[in-house]
Amino acid sequence: MYPYPSSVSKERLWKVSDRLFLGEIAIVAGGSDKNGNVLQSAELYNSEVGTWQTLPDMNFPRKLCLGFFMDGKFYVIGGMSSHTACLTCGEEYNIETRSWRRIENMYLGCDAGMFHPAMRSPPLVAVVNNQLYSADQATNEVKKYDKVNNSWSVVKRLPMRADSSYGWGLAFKACGNSLLVIGARGHGGHDDGVIVLHSWNPEEGNRDGQEWNVLVVKAWACAFVYYCALMGC
Repeated sequence: MYPYPSSVSKERLWKVSDRLFLGEIAIVAGGSDKNGNVLQSAELYNSEVGTWQTLPDMNFPRKLCLGFFMDGKFYVIGGMSSHTACLTCGEEYNIETRSWRRIENMYLGCDAGMFHPAMRSPPLVAVVNNQLYSADQATNEVKKYDKVNNSWSVVKRLPMRADSSYGWGLAFKACGNSLLVIGARGHGGHDDGVIVLHSWNPEEGNRDGQEWNVLVVKAWACAFVYYCALMGC
């Protein structure tokens, strides 16, 4: 393991990419420093040579945001630019030109329903076959992003509630051609000590088509998902 740079807060987002231009890379962007200041810095880690590289700053400071790779570029969406200001724009980082592009209204998570945006989790998003999907923490719906029109449309209901804990405790991931939802089985967000892994292939049906498949049901001391990483998809 290579040492984690001291300048990177534990709160900062972490996303490992497929092989993109520089090999196996990870990009860290945004977050907060030890004094609570929201950061707009970004760094790239190359696992093949074990080095960190400072990237140009994002257009906005962000915490509680999320990053992902799509179409060979790195994106950051959502988050807060301060303790009260919620961000609806996204940012696209072009690895070849080393530049950020702002995308207005890419994420509408500030419409948080009955709870304050600062209470909700970072965006729950996943990329399947270069298509972006989001699990809406307020409406319990899966939405698909339209890159051309910069808009979202509902494609499915989540198999479990995300709104009861403001999106916390639920994992929304991509694995191969499928979306995965991992969380507590209990109704209304109640943790009954059982964790369930659901799978759905977006290419095989819409909201009225194929249902979510239950892949794993397992008794666990706590079914609240704090963090989840997938291997071998």
